[in-house]
Amino acid sequence: MRSPIHREGYVIAGSLLTLAVIFSTISRWLGRIFYLATAFTLYFFRDPERDIPQGDCLIVSPADGKVVGIDSVEHVPFIDGPAKRVSIFLSIFDVHINRAPIQGKIAYRHYTPGEFLAAFEPKASINNEQNAVGIEDADGYRVLVKQIAGLIARRILCWKNPGDKVEAGERFGLIRFGSRTEIYMPLNAHIEVKLGQRVQGGSSIIARRC
Repeated sequence: MRSPIHREGYVIAGSLLTLAVIFSTISRWLGRIFYLATAFTLYFFRDPERDIPQGDCLIVSPADGKVVGIDSVEHVPFIDGPAKRVSIFLSIFDVHINRAPIQGKIAYRHYTPGEFLAAFEPKASINNEQNAVGIEDADGYRVLVKQIAGLIARRILCWKNPGDKVEAGERFGLIRFGSRTEIYMPLNAHIEVKLGQRVQGGSSIIARRC
């Protein structure tokens, strides 16, 4: 059975728990702070199972969070042209696992170092540290997902590499402690979400391609 907590969370929580035990011998209140930090870390790194909707035309959400932007971009690498973009802001209370929007293979991956602006700001899409992952299906349809670090996030994880195959809704990465995830799709994609809507990674339908 898959653990409900991502292994990254156990590593950090273990360190915090050790500090909690140590500081409890010095100060009861200080110890409590670290015990609370341990509990929150396990909560933050929760990794629930999701019901993935089935359908060749569906593009599912790559992340949990709030839709903060729906627009078009003139040129997007990997898609090699204009694209529709849906931007999702993840607070520290959202699940931070990233999931593949479509079935296919990882055909592009590019990391860009940068700043750590608040992830809900539009300029975070350009200036912040980010990792772009491009997925291409058997018909040549392409989507690009950007994992963007936020004000608190200081580490982007991606455990898929070019050539790896993914299923729609499959986990491919993680961003630590507050972030932004963007999905870029060809202009013929019909967007199914609205500004302000909350979505769940892997289970919410972001768009339909046909």
